[in-house]
Amino acid sequence: MTAATASRPSAPGHLRRGAAAVVRDGSAVAWRNLIALRRVPRLLVFSFVQPLVFVLMFRYVFGGVVSPALGPVRYVDFLIPGIFVQTAVFGSMNTAIGLATDMQTGLMERFRSLPMARSAVLVGRTTADLARNVFVVALMTAVGFAIGFRIHAGVPAFLAGILLVLAFGFAMSWIFAVVGLAVGDPETAQAAAFPILAPLVFASAAFVPVGTMPGWLQTFAAHQPVSRTAEAVRTLVLGGPATADVWQALAWDAGIVAVFAPLGVWFYRRAV
Repeated sequence: MTAATASRPSAPGHLRRGAAAVVRDGSAVAWRNLIALRRVPRLLVFSFVQPLVFVLMFRYVFGGVVSPALGPVRYVDFLIPGIFVQTAVFGSMNTAIGLATDMQTGLMERFRSLPMARSAVLVGRTTADLARNVFVVALMTAVGFAIGFRIHAGVPAFLAGILLVLAFGFAMSWIFAVVGLAVGDPETAQAAAFPILAPLVFASAAFVPVGTMPGWLQTFAAHQPVSRTAEAVRTLVLGGPATADVWQALAWDAGIVAVFAPLGVWFYRRAV
């Protein structure tokens, strides 16, 4: 064995150190972002107000129109799982705005100068937004129970549905991380995010059954990630065979992260 070979770290040990660095540095960045939320509590307030408006509007304005298409299922029990998913998706848009703001203020250059893992900035931002989603989804759960939502398949299944919602929100954060890094300023990031959000959220099974949509739209609506996640959460909450729906939702989560996490790191290196 040569001296160069002996001095080179083994692959497993090197990977372990790299993963540990990402976790350590990402945790520090996530904590920095959470402290910013604590100092500006109105961000959390408005993160809660938007889904609250949606749930009240759909529950009391559109509920009477949609209910006949649901048969024995009450519209509030159909709606709230979709609201959970919609809340997570809209919350993930903050990743784009936050990263674009950091780029505009020059904070990315400061991160670049520090001895930290390249992916830690993105891991920290997406983790902090995941923590915010936990808070907002918990509040929306309380609102749901207040307006008549009930669990039909037991608390463990309901908690599994909530975890599925949070996993989907985390996956969507990686899409919007790429958007924020690509455009570079918060106003453009918000404008660029809406064309992604609108068809995914509103052309989905989150608020109405797919069968009530025009035939040409049903194929997209039935198989896109928001619908698959909403249906999985709904099945877990209402009861029934949920295995296939859950696996499809998790497959979407894994596919999104597998594509957009490396793409986000690439954009980050290119941007700064």
